[in-house]
Amino acid sequence: MKKISESKILIVDDTEAYIDVLVEALGGIYEILVATNGVEAMEIVKEDPPDLILLDILMPEMDGYEVCRQLKANETTREIPVIFVTSMNDIEDETRGLELGAIDYITKPISASIVRARIRNHLELKRAYQGIAEQKCKLEEQNVELLEAVRLREDVEQIMRHDLKTPLNAIIGFPQIIKLQGGLNDNQLKYIGYIEESGYRMLSMINLSLDLFKMERGIYKFNPEPVNIVDVLNNIMNEIQKLIYYKNISVNIFINGEKYGFNSNFCVQGETLLCYSMLANLIKNAVEASPEGGIISIFMENKEENAVIRIHNQSAVPINIRDRFFEKFTTSGKKKGTGLGTYSARLIAETQNGKIQMKTSEEDGTWLIIELASIPCSKKET
Repeated sequence: MKKISESKILIVDDTEAYIDVLVEALGGIYEILVATNGVEAMEIVKEDPPDLILLDILMPEMDGYEVCRQLKANETTREIPVIFVTSMNDIEDETRGLELGAIDYITKPISASIVRARIRNHLELKRAYQGIAEQKCKLEEQNVELLEAVRLREDVEQIMRHDLKTPLNAIIGFPQIIKLQGGLNDNQLKYIGYIEESGYRMLSMINLSLDLFKMERGIYKFNPEPVNIVDVLNNIMNEIQKLIYYKNISVNIFINGEKYGFNSNFCVQGETLLCYSMLANLIKNAVEASPEGGIISIFMENKEENAVIRIHNQSAVPINIRDRFFEKFTTSGKKKGTGLGTYSARLIAETQNGKIQMKTSEEDGTWLIIELASIPCSKKET
């Protein structure tokens, strides 16, 4: 960026004496160009654009007002600062000059020190604006590059998710073939079952990852059905039972004020996989956050048209992430945490036309409140 001392000033005046005064005041500081009328000034600006123009108003052929008007009407010259230097000192004259786009108005006779100070101030302002404009252009270029990188990463991730399904066909399919062939002892059957179960779990994770990708872009097709949350919770408890055991956590579940049983019902309008992923993330987080020997409480209640699920643990959310608890990549204190658990839970709740909120304090621990549409459950077979 050009230094202020390297700036070029165009003086436009039809009176030689005033030109001499301005040249004497500025000549040792800036490069000076001189025009004695408006037409000559426009030719100089076209051939050798200055950094600032000192412009008289009363001139033959083309006055200063017209010069300023033409400069501001031209896209290539409109950003050149114009200062009127004139003997016309009426308020109306100054107002007209400023309305045409001039940045300042100095009346004759001039003070050399005032002219130098005002010119320097306006050149510094111009330099600052240019710096901002250049920075804006750089940021816009970086933003375009960043968006392209994000798009490319998302494309690669989507391809990887799709391609991962092919080897999973063998992981899921071969255990079934091996079991059909027979000849396995109980331990071998158990291990084969673990492989098959892990394959299905990975397939569900890939499918959910693809679904979250669609949710973020608002293109996910929600297919609501009755989902019995009790069944979902039973599966989650089975999956995290080791974690619960090692931390000596007690989990209490209540439905409309009564402790639930294995055959209890509490249904919402949603999708089973989505509800499972949402609640599994939230409950696992609650267990991990709880102190050893702590209590997790899950309350399910029907309220008018909504089903409300409240999950409570005795620890408070760290202060540094409370305001962004449901934002993407928010995590605290987890070495292997991705910061996607609560984010995906919020996304899933909203996709199912519900909502989720968090309340936390040192005294009362943490509450996660999920609201989904309620729907009657079909009777379970006994």
